[in-house]
Amino acid sequence: MENKAHAFAAGLFVLVVTALLVALAAWLTRDTGVRRVYEISSPESVNGLQPQAAVRYRGVAVGKVTSIGFDPKMAGNVLVRIAVDDSAPVTQSTFATLGFQGVTGLAFVQLDDSGASKVALVSGNDEPARIPMHPSLLSKLSDQGVAILTQLEQTSQRINLLLSPDNQKQLMATVSGIGQAAGSAQQLSTKVQQLSGTFETVLKAQLGPERVSIPQFVTEATGTFKALQKNSDGIDQTAAEFKKTASELTRVAERLNAQGGVIDRLADGAVAVTAVGQSFSSATLPRLNRTSEEAARTARQVSRTVSAVSDNPQSLIFGNGLAAPGPGEPGFTFPKGAQ
Repeated sequence: MENKAHAFAAGLFVLVVTALLVALAAWLTRDTGVRRVYEISSPESVNGLQPQAAVRYRGVAVGKVTSIGFDPKMAGNVLVRIAVDDSAPVTQSTFATLGFQGVTGLAFVQLDDSGASKVALVSGNDEPARIPMHPSLLSKLSDQGVAILTQLEQTSQRINLLLSPDNQKQLMATVSGIGQAAGSAQQLSTKVQQLSGTFETVLKAQLGPERVSIPQFVTEATGTFKALQKNSDGIDQTAAEFKKTASELTRVAERLNAQGGVIDRLADGAVAVTAVGQSFSSATLPRLNRTSEEAARTARQVSRTVSAVSDNPQSLIFGNGLAAPGPGEPGFTFPKGAQ
């Protein structure tokens, strides 16, 4: 009978303590402030965002997410309804982004203001006002990465096209043509020297005792000038082909090195990834380590409490009681078999 009474008392005590804890939690989480309701229509996914998630205005908690669903006014959009404290300075230039808490993947709504307007955004419970949703940092980085990869692929294809076997043959032919043109120019110089010598010989012959036929000299000079013109045309054509190839290479280099081009975007993407990694190493990992240590200490305390209750269940009602007297204290008795 006595054991049943003790068990009933212990159970009643546990029920009373549980009710008090529930009442305390309800009292601590009660909402006593005045809040305004707003809606956010997002064309992007809201992975990690749950009802009761936090709403922060420039890092300060100002409300929570009340519901998440689909937007009936805009097909395909996600409609997020939030409740914000009346003290939050929400204006007509306020916008929302999706933030993430460390490595847990839990998302929250981040409010910010561009400062373009100072007029407060009026909202009602029946017809809540809408706050525009801007892409988050990760979304921008993902879109920019896809664009960079696309442009890099296009640039690689153009370089491969420029260095295709046919173009390589054409470039080698151009270089060979330049060499031939140089050889032709050398031959032309030799012929000009020969023509000069012939002309000097003709003048000496016409003025000297031996006379040379002027028509024959004119015929030779005409042939020489025709050969000179033919070689000059070949040089011009070779130079034009080489200039065209050099212009194509220059355009490709300008596109790669242009401001906001492929190289600049790759650099921006690398800087953004480095910033995210530094933020993760400096802020998230220390918090995660502290949370793990606190959880381990709590588990050890709970384990000790459970062991104590298991050894002495009546301690929940009557307490641990007085400790047994030790040697030299009044009432101490030797254990049996120790005498």
